[in-house]
Amino acid sequence: MAKIVVTRWIPDDAVKLLAEAGDVEVSSADRPLTTDELHGFVAGADAVVGMLHDRLDGALADAAGPGLKVVANVAVGYDNVDVPALAERGIVVTNTPGVLTDATADLAFGLLLAVTRRLGEGERLLRSRTPWSFHLGFLLGAGLQGKTLGIVGFGQIGRAMAKRASAFGMSIVYTGRSKQDTDAEFVSFEELLARADVVSLHCPLTPETRHLIDAAALRAMKPGAYLVNTTRGPVVDEAALADALEAGEIAGAALDVFEKEPEVEPRLLGRDDVVLSPHLGSATVETRTAMAVLAARNVVAVLAGRPPLTEVKP
Repeated sequence: MAKIVVTRWIPDDAVKLLAEAGDVEVSSADRPLTTDELHGFVAGADAVVGMLHDRLDGALADAAGPGLKVVANVAVGYDNVDVPALAERGIVVTNTPGVLTDATADLAFGLLLAVTRRLGEGERLLRSRTPWSFHLGFLLGAGLQGKTLGIVGFGQIGRAMAKRASAFGMSIVYTGRSKQDTDAEFVSFEELLARADVVSLHCPLTPETRHLIDAAALRAMKPGAYLVNTTRGPVVDEAALADALEAGEIAGAALDVFEKEPEVEPRLLGRDDVVLSPHLGSATVETRTAMAVLAARNVVAVLAGRPPLTEVKP
């Protein structure tokens, strides 16, 4: 029987599917494994089901041994995977695109509403039992109708975000690798920063996009603009973001992902103009189950000698 290792808990539906293809061992540690632990855990594996916090690279493949056939990353992004190194060893790499699009776009738009309408600030006020009363100037936020949403990265999630924003009466500009067949307006990154009232990040993390939002980019945004990040934390220079907020260069930020996750830039934690959530973009029962099941189906296919459903090519 094939040996299939899973580096952290996944839903039972996925485990049952994997069990049809081999012996399944799921890590009992309720935390990311250290590198040494991870390499020891995968020894002798034919398949590895990994998480976005795992470094899935040549060293892992070497630790697993020559029987390793497939590495299934339970995420759409694969910045944690050294795809060329695994491909050189004849190992198939897969990810989980498509199934998390709507959940992530929902969360991104929820963060947009939370930061522009000051929902976190209002909830904290009530929970602290601070006295308050309604008046016309109380906790005024920013409306969305007639405003411009700038989307950086116009893949499936970016397009889903545009659809939601359009329903709220926003105009859409976007930038990405190429112009697409859409009603949204394609602009340069520089023009997007200058025009957008909200900048929403949906680009993959690559060497080119690491710290894409740096001090210069933040200065190029409108003083009343907001930043939303639901892609990968290192796309934003968090120290530069804290500096920009302290200087009043932008109006606020909403973050679901962090540069040194799970740590957060300390200066962001106490700010009322910042909304924070702990990487919840795909966190619905339905979506996380679908992600794990897709990863399992990829593993089952490869072990059976069939093409995977969602292979990542080098």
